[in-house]
Amino acid sequence: METILKSVITCPNCGHKKVEDMPTNACQFFYECENCKTVLKPKKGDCCVYCSYGTVACPPIQENKSCC
Repeated sequence: METILKSVITCPNCGHKKVEDMPTNACQFFYECENCKTVLKPKKGDCCVYCSYGTVACPPIQENKSCC
């Protein structure tokens, strides 16, 4: 299975959606919504903002590896 490197992040505060490229060599712990400027952090139990708010889990999780 090929690793997907793009994910759509949805802001839980305002509903704004944006396609983002996910890093393959690091987890992203913070993400600022470009619409409302809310800083997103991973939900409890998730390793990064893509696993919490994205349409696709981060690359390490997709590859069944531990994340950061």
